[in-house]
Amino acid sequence: MHSRIWTGLITSFFLVSAPAQEPHYKFTTGYYSSTGGGLPHDQGVDLNVRRASTTGNAWLAWYRSPVQDVSQPRLGWDNQFELTSHWRLQPSMQIASGGFLGGSIYAETGKHWVAGAGLGRTNLRPYVNLNFDPNDAWTAAAGYRWNSQQSLLLQVVRDNRNNPDQQNMHMIYRMPLPEGHRVVIDVTHKSGTVDDQFIRKSGLSIAYDWPTVFVHVAYDPYVNFTPQKMWRASVGTRF
Repeated sequence: MHSRIWTGLITSFFLVSAPAQEPHYKFTTGYYSSTGGGLPHDQGVDLNVRRASTTGNAWLAWYRSPVQDVSQPRLGWDNQFELTSHWRLQPSMQIASGGFLGGSIYAETGKHWVAGAGLGRTNLRPYVNLNFDPNDAWTAAAGYRWNSQQSLLLQVVRDNRNNPDQQNMHMIYRMPLPEGHRVVIDVTHKSGTVDDQFIRKSGLSIAYDWPTVFVHVAYDPYVNFTPQKMWRASVGTRF
């Protein structure tokens, strides 16, 4: 997969603002299945553990695909800084085996009506991209936040380095439900050149949270701007 890490940071800010009593740790197991495009059926598993603290979110992950004989551990950090009552800044950093280095910076303003912009950069070393947006890219976002648990966001992530016509547009709705349940719906529209053909395709992901466990399923055509389509599923727990 291509060297990209970008979108996970921004969606986390708009969509998973945690209640004050939420557990500090989160453990996730993800399964990824890619088919089509005249390429072999690929399957992979990723394990990810994350810890939230006053110094930010630190996480450690490991991806393995026996079909491609790919194995890559990764380590990352991100945090959110309240600069003023209406300005927030969110940096991230990530390293992975094989010499990969990446980072991003994102700024947002507003209380209920919000808007933001950011930039991501890597050293272009091989990297397993499980966030599925361009990483060497600029990002623009705008939306409305009713409260810390409910928001509607429109987000554009566009490559501005190697493939400047590749772009993902997300419309993400996050809604609280009774008894501490939550749902996140992400409708994605992607456009760009794949194997000398300009494509336009849409995908969908749905995440459902209980107070301590969660599930996430997604369908992603032309995943990471390759000829393949991907189904993915993840389950996890907070503790």
